[in-house]
Amino acid sequence: MLELIDATKTYVQGRRTVNAVRGVSLQITGGEFVTIMGPSGSGKSTLMHLMGALDTPSTGRAVFQGQDLQTMSDRQRSLLRRDRIGFVFQAFNLLPTLTGAENVALPLLLGGMARRAALDRGRECLTKVNMGHRADHFPDEMSGGEMQRVAVARALVADPEAVLCDEPTGNLDTATSREILSLLAALPEPGRRAVVMVTHDPSAAAYGTRLVQIRDGLVEADGPVCGTEGRGD
Repeated sequence: MLELIDATKTYVQGRRTVNAVRGVSLQITGGEFVTIMGPSGSGKSTLMHLMGALDTPSTGRAVFQGQDLQTMSDRQRSLLRRDRIGFVFQAFNLLPTLTGAENVALPLLLGGMARRAALDRGRECLTKVNMGHRADHFPDEMSGGEMQRVAVARALVADPEAVLCDEPTGNLDTATSREILSLLAALPEPGRRAVVMVTHDPSAAAYGTRLVQIRDGLVEADGPVCGTEGRGD
């Protein structure tokens, strides 16, 4: 489903060159919940951006469902992100002037779906994440955990093949983090949907089924998650 093949990413910052990713090869299949863990500056968020078509490799390849992302136009990558990949970010990224239902329905509205149908679908997705009662509320009327549940619903509204999460619990307390992580752990679908989560927190990483550890832009370790301490089992 998602694949990086000897991918590198280099940024130029003034006179300094930053090698954020240095020759990473990584394959993720449908049904996996892969957590990518590493210290700040290790390149883990850059990896997610490459897999999610938010950026393209400097060298090497990034592939989604057999499509080389570098051969696609900016518009094609934008449509891919809108229709086939869901994103959940640390900062929620909800529009303050839209209700919960409108925030969730936004990708569908941008895709041309009729407003009533899009809002109905948005409300369905909110109900799935136990936020149906907040459909008509604005983000400033919600707690951090509620806003992140709305963000998860928005990521699911187009029924994507992959959900990519960048530090989704970074702004949440411990109890709320566990609720969001349990919700994310239920999203993978065998043979179809994969979930990839970037985190620096070992207890959050333990919710995945596979752990990829990144350091200095390289894969340091890749294997099944051991133990269940993160899940509270």
